[in-house]
Amino acid sequence: MAGDVQRVAMVSMHTSPAANPGTADAGGMNVAILGLARQLAAFGIEVDLLTRSNGPAAVTEIVPGVTLHELEAGELGVVSKDQLSTVADEFGEAVARLAGRQSRPYDIVHAHYWLSGIAALPVAIELGIPFVQSFHTLGQMKHRAMPTGLVLTEPERRVRSESFLAMQADAVIASSTAEVDNLIEHVGAQVDKVWIMPPGVDSGLFRPETDAGDAVRLALGVESGRPLLAVVGRVQELKGQRLAVRALAELPQPRPLLVIAGEPTPGSEHYMVALHKLAVELGVEGDVRFVGALSREAVAELLAAATITLVPSHSETFGLVALESAASGTPVVAQRVSGLVESVADGESGVLVDSRDPAEWARVISVLLDDPLLYEELSLSARQFAEGFSWAASTSILLDVYEGLAQGKARGRA
Repeated sequence: MAGDVQRVAMVSMHTSPAANPGTADAGGMNVAILGLARQLAAFGIEVDLLTRSNGPAAVTEIVPGVTLHELEAGELGVVSKDQLSTVADEFGEAVARLAGRQSRPYDIVHAHYWLSGIAALPVAIELGIPFVQSFHTLGQMKHRAMPTGLVLTEPERRVRSESFLAMQADAVIASSTAEVDNLIEHVGAQVDKVWIMPPGVDSGLFRPETDAGDAVRLALGVESGRPLLAVVGRVQELKGQRLAVRALAELPQPRPLLVIAGEPTPGSEHYMVALHKLAVELGVEGDVRFVGALSREAVAELLAAATITLVPSHSETFGLVALESAASGTPVVAQRVSGLVESVADGESGVLVDSRDPAEWARVISVLLDDPLLYEELSLSARQFAEGFSWAASTSILLDVYEGLAQGKARGRA
């Protein structure tokens, strides 16, 4: 695909795009970056993925056309996310040095998450390269989603930085109208700089598998035919796994098995402890399995084997797990909030619940479990819904933005 854009730098400072989702700070953003990078490479665009290394600098080819550069910044070793902003300048200098060594300059610098933005924006300005920002999550959006009484953990610097980056970027990429609303109303982004690009789904990896259930149940040590409820994602307050445990306790015996896949975000280990304690208090500890972070292939097997996927998040910028579940032919139950309104088609790929009342969630789950005809219809239509999302379509939108910026005429489509 010939055009003005031939080389792109995608910056993901705080988490490597190659990291396994569900571990540390890796999640849907990592999946999205890799999905876009691979598709850009398929379109003939060279992509360098730039991340901070926890060890010595390294260069790894992910696939032909996509290269991961792990750059040194700060002391070697893991730096907590709340301290990473202190090494952003040093990381930006490493990005600038790498850019200066290239035989052909980058045509676009695309930062993912606010930390990447504050590191990479000065580089793009100095080199005169168009700068694109994707936030993936917004501090303001998270604050408004959290229940009353919980301590807000997002630093004020993040909120101010997101507003600055939204105003300075040549284009801002949002994944849902919910994110667009927040960008414009609360962050200060200009409408003509904002583009909507919903993520895609790998419908080859995530697909209905008739034999997946028995293999997964065997690995979990549970009887064949027992319904499985799956929750996939980093274990943290925002993801709301507590609601899934409470909903399970509201279901009559014999209960389904609730499988919670993912590890605690650094700093959220107490939340994992609280989930275990809650399961014991509610008498459902024998009906819950904590399986840790899974590989992408194992997540696909779990979602295909699951009877229902629960997405109990307080907020999601989009909700990629819901889309991957739909592609697997597994209906989703989620709250009617933020980007989940777009990643879950109510009555088509699953059911959106209007409250966080565990009894109401249990009622919806029971309806799906007790009505085989309704369940089968949802399973089929869920797959059809997910097939409307592809990385090729998403990347085509992104490439339009890139080309418009390279030609000096991109205008947002918010």
